[in-house]
Amino acid sequence: MTAGRGIRQNLLILHCHDLGRFLGAYGVQTVSTPNLDALAARSAVFDDAFATSPQCSPARASLFTGTYPQRNGVLGLTHSPFDWDLADPSAHLATRLNREGYRTHLIGVQHESRVLDEDAVAQRLGFDHVESTGAGGSRSERSGIVVGDRAIDALSQYADDTRPFYLQVGFFEPHRAPDPRDEPGVMGFLGGYIEPDSSRGHGVPGYLHDDDGARAEIAELQGAVRYLDEHVGRVLDAVERLGLADETIVVFTTDHGLALPRAKCTLYDPGLEVALIVHAPGRHAWSGVRVGGLVSHLDVRPTALELLGLRPDDDPDGTSLVPVVESAATAHPYVFGQLTYHDYYSPRRSVRSDRYKLIVNFDNAPNPMDATQSWLRRSSVRDLTKGGIRTSRLVELYDLEVDPGEEFDIAASPRNVRIRDELAAAMLGWMRDVDDPLLSQGPRSPHHAAAVQFLTTAGA
Repeated sequence: MTAGRGIRQNLLILHCHDLGRFLGAYGVQTVSTPNLDALAARSAVFDDAFATSPQCSPARASLFTGTYPQRNGVLGLTHSPFDWDLADPSAHLATRLNREGYRTHLIGVQHESRVLDEDAVAQRLGFDHVESTGAGGSRSERSGIVVGDRAIDALSQYADDTRPFYLQVGFFEPHRAPDPRDEPGVMGFLGGYIEPDSSRGHGVPGYLHDDDGARAEIAELQGAVRYLDEHVGRVLDAVERLGLADETIVVFTTDHGLALPRAKCTLYDPGLEVALIVHAPGRHAWSGVRVGGLVSHLDVRPTALELLGLRPDDDPDGTSLVPVVESAATAHPYVFGQLTYHDYYSPRRSVRSDRYKLIVNFDNAPNPMDATQSWLRRSSVRDLTKGGIRTSRLVELYDLEVDPGEEFDIAASPRNVRIRDELAAAMLGWMRDVDDPLLSQGPRSPHHAAAVQFLTTAGA
């Protein structure tokens, strides 16, 4: 322990874009992630962790508030021109920890609330200092080397401070970003500073066709994840070097699944699955353990508060994972997912048990359909997923035990009515509990009020 520091522990949350569980620690053998694999080896690794949404802003809003998007107000992207925002910005974890006496510092990606200037973000969310790249930022500002350098500088400042700190570090990689090497009509993962990596082969996910286009895409993705791991590793090395390791809880996660067809922006497992690694020094049960059972991003905040020795929030949507790790308790019988707005209005809800997944589609937009998924253009295969690209059925049901790829919809089978209805009851109960606007008039975008104001003013 650093001389002069009290016994209260620090909290370091490292998060990134669009990673899913594409790490060596989660069994991907073709990607080089030695630093995150080493962190996982000395931490609690949650094998079945899920985001609340397969898109950036709603997922992050849930992570940092501990509440569903329907409660926190972020049903779509928070950057312009979409402009969704937290209904109460002070609900952010930073505000809570600031009030508890923590120094609070944000570095890198901030996409859980309106993307504003740094002073405004600090004031609204409860950070003492903000060095943010917003949703994207310039290439130089958002790159892992810059974010890593800033995080290391912050840790150096806090090493001899008597106050505990909360440091939130958001890496842009492996989000898609334009590169001069991109083919026409393609936006890959290189971003102008990353090199593809196929040194260990190509880990093409099983839900996609393995063709030349897929392999080119995956090589870029593997390069981006390798780059991410390098700079996360530099931050973790600084924690050790500065004598902070024994008093700093480290959480690593991502917002949602990979930016690939049938993943990001869908409610299939590849869209909602996330890596979740928690290092809790001084707690033997949290060292080198794999944790099964359904958990959610909603659980990160209550878990962190308990590990820090702080009182729980009032009425959180998540639950502390301390009993799950230390007493083999069950966190959730179900996890729920939602998508409302991304590039367009595409309302969907899902409920997942250990074995089954029910998806209810409130619109029949093509699925998958996301402008960032450029493999649609790169691949020579017309039918890009094994299940095909089609408009969405009203109800989808999958038996994940026999069909982990969610390829065979069994919702129409009479023999599955009991399971279907059981999951439907769970979903309806959840939607009522969070006052989901899809059960009434439907959600209104931030521009709706502005449009009404214009009409009532100009047309009066």
